[in-house]
Amino acid sequence: MKNSHFIKNPDALAALSPEQYRVTQQNGTERPFVNAYWDNKEPGIYVDVVSGEPLFASVNKFESRSGWPSFTRPIEGVTIVEHVDDSHGMRRTEVRSGGGDSHLGHLFPDGPAAEGGMRYCINSASLRFIHLDDLKAEGYGEYRRLFENEGKA
Repeated sequence: MKNSHFIKNPDALAALSPEQYRVTQQNGTERPFVNAYWDNKEPGIYVDVVSGEPLFASVNKFESRSGWPSFTRPIEGVTIVEHVDDSHGMRRTEVRSGGGDSHLGHLFPDGPAAEGGMRYCINSASLRFIHLDDLKAEGYGEYRRLFENEGKA
């Protein structure tokens, strides 16, 4: 799948919940520990809820104790757009999906050192989870390769 196939989908936008719209289109942040994926430990990938663009894989997810899904890196080849965010009295790096231009969350330099030291702190409201067992049926079969050496496939 090429990123050029993933664009902001008007039908997907219309189907967003108010919280998903607030987060993805108005740069919102959901509450910690009460969102869909902060503690999801199932194998699979996370895609942009607006464009379907593959973003993160569970093999790169870790427990950050922040209350949001946290990843050490995006799926290889994925375009994540980074912007300086000076809101809320601090300097952060905002991350957005390349194809759908959805606000995803922020990038912090406090991730696991052994994995590169970065933490992609992502809002569940910007994601749709696709379980490993459903990748092929959902059109993401090529991403099964991410799980071949993880003992999860």
